[in-house]
Amino acid sequence: MGMVSLTELETSEEIIILAYGLEKGLEEFYSAVAEKVDDPNVSKLLSRLAGIEAKHRQKLFQLYGSLDPAVSDMDAFESGIVSEIMEGGFTTETFLEKNRPAMETVAGVLNVAMMLEAQGLDLYLRYSHKVKDEEGKTILNDMAEEEKIHLAYLGDLMGETKQ
Repeated sequence: MGMVSLTELETSEEIIILAYGLEKGLEEFYSAVAEKVDDPNVSKLLSRLAGIEAKHRQKLFQLYGSLDPAVSDMDAFESGIVSEIMEGGFTTETFLEKNRPAMETVAGVLNVAMMLEAQGLDLYLRYSHKVKDEEGKTILNDMAEEEKIHLAYLGDLMGETKQ
């Protein structure tokens, strides 16, 4: 279902770059939808979700910097990264076209966000078993753990909205 292929990635750096692009794509998606929705509660939630993705990108950038200390400028690093594809492997435009109605309520946004995070979790776990590089496996497993944290957070938010 629209998943990105990691089969050609060989190095930890390449894995981080792809993951960074996926996180940035999702952040941009949440931000774009936040500006378009009418409900201020939905917009606030989407902005919050975008902020989570921004923090995830920061972690990835720091991790990349630990592997390549010559990279210290986040803007320069980011300039070469493709972010049109978000977690789940969809382009932001395609996904929004297909899911616009679901993005108009808090419950709908939470459901979509949980689906995307679950797809990200699946992607990272599946490819952690395919990557031969031990450092790459560790990075992908760490990414999967981050997605689990995001899912738990979204579950908590969903519980709050039902109260």
